[in-house]
Amino acid sequence: MTDEAVLDASVVLKWLKAEGEQQLAAAQAWERLFRAGMLFVTVPSLLFLEIVNIAARRLRWDAERVAALAVALGQFGFAVQEPSLGRVAYWTTQGLTAYDACYVALAEERGVPLITADDHILAIAGTVARPLGAGLEPAEGTEVPSTERRTPST
Repeated sequence: MTDEAVLDASVVLKWLKAEGEQQLAAAQAWERLFRAGMLFVTVPSLLFLEIVNIAARRLRWDAERVAALAVALGQFGFAVQEPSLGRVAYWTTQGLTAYDACYVALAEERGVPLITADDHILAIAGTVARPLGAGLEPAEGTEVPSTERRTPST
């Protein structure tokens, strides 16, 4: 099991919206590790923008709920770091959007895996990205605690 990772919006969104999500158990396992202090998570600031955008546009949450989400995201306690533009540019030449390349470049620069549920990222950046369900086996004798849901509500 890894003790540090970059998580993308495809993973963190599942922490906030369980209904209809694929690979929910794996996403919740990563959340439990993070909340228990067993996983250090670094993200680009883009993560927060993507999640707010998805909530407002795709999920059609009302303004009050999206505002509550923005506050909750700020309290998650993720380390925020931006990748170098040069590495983002490189990954865009490999077929990723600049948004996806941001996560890949950050993980690459930190020398940690990017955990994602995005098959396109996995296909292009398989040397850096890991599938959401991979690497969840806790060390022998380690118990992963349960976690409470932190879903902004109306």
